[in-house]
Amino acid sequence: MQMEPIAIVGRACTLPGALTPAELWANLIAGRNCLSQAPPDRWGLTRSTAMGTVEDWADRTWSDIGGYVNGFESVFDPAGFLLGADEIRELDPLFQWVLHGAREALRAINHEAPSPRTGLVLGGLSFPTSAMARYAESVWLEAQGPDFAGGRAAERAGIHRPHARNRFSSGLPAHLAARALGLGAGAFTIDAACASSLYAIKMACDRLHDGRADVMVAGAVSRTDDLFTHVGFTALGALSRSGRSRPFHREADGLVPAEGSGFVVLQRLRDAIREGRKILGVIRGVGLSNDGRGRGLLAPSEEGQERAMRSAYAQAGIDPQAIGLIECHATGTPVGDATEIRSTARVFENCSDVPIGSLKSNLGHLVAAAGIAGLLKVLASIENGKRPPTLDADPSIDALSSTPFRVLREAEDWTGPRRAAISAFGFGGNNAHLIVEAFDEFSTPLAAKPREQPAVAIVAAGARVADGESIHDFAAALFNGTVHKTARASVSVALNGLKFPPHDLSQALAQQTLILEAAREAAAAVNLPRERTSVIVGMGCDPELARYGARWKVVEWARKWASESGDLLDPAWVNQARDAFQDKLEAAGALGALPNIPANRINGQLDVGGPSFTVAAEEASGIVALELAARALREHEIDAAVVGAVDLSHELVHRTALAALGNTKPPGD
Repeated sequence: MQMEPIAIVGRACTLPGALTPAELWANLIAGRNCLSQAPPDRWGLTRSTAMGTVEDWADRTWSDIGGYVNGFESVFDPAGFLLGADEIRELDPLFQWVLHGAREALRAINHEAPSPRTGLVLGGLSFPTSAMARYAESVWLEAQGPDFAGGRAAERAGIHRPHARNRFSSGLPAHLAARALGLGAGAFTIDAACASSLYAIKMACDRLHDGRADVMVAGAVSRTDDLFTHVGFTALGALSRSGRSRPFHREADGLVPAEGSGFVVLQRLRDAIREGRKILGVIRGVGLSNDGRGRGLLAPSEEGQERAMRSAYAQAGIDPQAIGLIECHATGTPVGDATEIRSTARVFENCSDVPIGSLKSNLGHLVAAAGIAGLLKVLASIENGKRPPTLDADPSIDALSSTPFRVLREAEDWTGPRRAAISAFGFGGNNAHLIVEAFDEFSTPLAAKPREQPAVAIVAAGARVADGESIHDFAAALFNGTVHKTARASVSVALNGLKFPPHDLSQALAQQTLILEAAREAAAAVNLPRERTSVIVGMGCDPELARYGARWKVVEWARKWASESGDLLDPAWVNQARDAFQDKLEAAGALGALPNIPANRINGQLDVGGPSFTVAAEEASGIVALELAARALREHEIDAAVVGAVDLSHELVHRTALAALGNTKPPGD
């Protein structure tokens, strides 16, 4: 079915070197590299402690280069929201970037709060933010009691406990922004790793197509704990050793992480025309897919990427030959860039002289916000009639030979129709491809088609609730009135038919293995169509992730404790304290911490390749996941969906935050 066009009528950004879209464009045309060293106070430990070498990098990073936002405080005004300014100042910068970006984007259409027909879909990683990590660290240190490190361990380590709201860094940023701006048509967060922002745009378009909203804000934010990001990518072997972001370069050695946010305001094209909006671009199609089992959760699949691209062109009713610019995902990882070129070349095999580029050469890899940043670049290119250059692309990778693609090394005038594509591919096999074009005032918008609302059947179920090991245990507990008030002690994983190494799963967060086993139970007797089955899981950030940061920072804390007391630092005690917080971060542990993987492990286990992701809406996460799956089924975008939710909330940090916010209800797993 051809997609009803969606107009982009507003935009905003908070990016390295660019706090507005105009500044972003100026940097692109000037060919500026906006990477820098991590700010001195960002990691909470000295550079020498955090930095390793190529030979000795376990639990360390081999680079401190990234794309960092500077000067945000000079442009952000916490006043004027439907939340108190003091309340906003207590929140992590991630929350503030979302508030600022959504408000700035809406100003383009003179949005007035409250608006019951405006909603928000946010792309974001359910990783700890800096403030959430500090909150967790203060709770754990306080829990050690007066005998640990001479008492008052958190205070003496210089850790000030942030506001309890900072614990909820997954769905709450979207909820608070909706509340602060009076957006009454709902808000939630999507995590599809590096494809998150394009997934969020697709879900926002769906709300407009369904008539559930008249205006939607869509975008993404990346502002998680930067130390974990650097050490995690090092453990995965994906971080650039040289600290250089070089998409398409033959000697590129990995990605460079970046932070930032971007937002667009969307309307149905016919509504935008009727209301006389300035139309920045028109979305014609958004194709989504997952790799399925593929070659592994970290290895990109040409087949999966190709399916997402072909889906976008089918929705748009457009031939790839009509595309005048491709903003590639291209992160500077040799395998990833070559895979993307090969898959895209198959889709564009009948084309010639197709200009391509990657914003990551200027800003680094914005992870969840990468796709929206690429879209903002393309919108500026459409507006200014120029295609900007990609930095440091010579000499190019061999995969570009004999393809229709030409890497833009210098800015050039954009002749011909201004129509572009943006790709975003993420860990776990999440793929997205968006087509956007300049508004043609003489074109006739596609009329909306009547939409059926057929019933959706639930055909199987699985559960791992409290200490139960099956859906039958869950039912028995319900009907027997059994009360479970203790934390779940362990997760049992059936080895028969398991598609992952047990050692790897032993290093994964429990929410991954718990939901995996529930899904395996539900799907055991169901024949799922491979390419048309989605996996959607409701979840939130697990505070246990912050234990890695505590492991690394305890070295600095111990130095402060020893200095204050006049004692000598005991290396043996420090090593024991590190291990008490968390084992070393290895590749399996880094993969087992990725917050989109609760869904994507199920993709790999069941070998299904429909659009798949996790969704965070705090207590409503599972219900939103169910709603999104039912919508995709009714629209015949998929034929089956594995839908679930997971939370191990019987946990000290979570319970402490709830109590601080006045919620004393007993938690459950």
